[in-house]
Amino acid sequence: MESANQDINLNSPNKGLLSDAMTDVPVDNAAAARTCVPEGLTLAEEEELRSELAKVEEEIGTLRQVLAAKERHCGELKRKLGLTPLDGLKQNLSKSWHDVQVSNAYKKTQETLSQAGQKTSAALSNVGSVISRKLGDMRNSATFKSFEDRVGTIKSRVVGSRENSTDGLHSPSGAGDKAPQDNAPF
Repeated sequence: MESANQDINLNSPNKGLLSDAMTDVPVDNAAAARTCVPEGLTLAEEEELRSELAKVEEEIGTLRQVLAAKERHCGELKRKLGLTPLDGLKQNLSKSWHDVQVSNAYKKTQETLSQAGQKTSAALSNVGSVISRKLGDMRNSATFKSFEDRVGTIKSRVVGSRENSTDGLHSPSGAGDKAPQDNAPF
């Protein structure tokens, strides 16, 4: 098959693959294209559009080749500079985070959350003040005073009875009123 008659689609998953049965069949692109001519176009307009299409497709192919060469050159420069793909990822993430931070949605969300935090802080402060005041009121109430007095009385009785009972105890060392010596190594 002649390469001039061969139409290669670079985006095709089957590019470069032709069955053996199709290699001997000549392709007449002009005849195939004429069968599906859109209505309202003259033959000259169709030829002009096809010519322009061929030029654009050729330019696309050239641009792909140039882009591939530029990408290879970019990779070589990065390698020579010691830049790793991780550095590129860090830079992309940093730029993306910056873009997010300067976006209107982020700014509005940040303002809303800031206001919500301030209101929550004020509300918790008010709740704390109310609880403190209520506890103070409760402590000054007659019921709490009576309870506190009873606890104090019970405590003094318990502590007082302990002091009295320890006076009669003797130390295990038999040294009398002297404090026992601590011979522990630590």
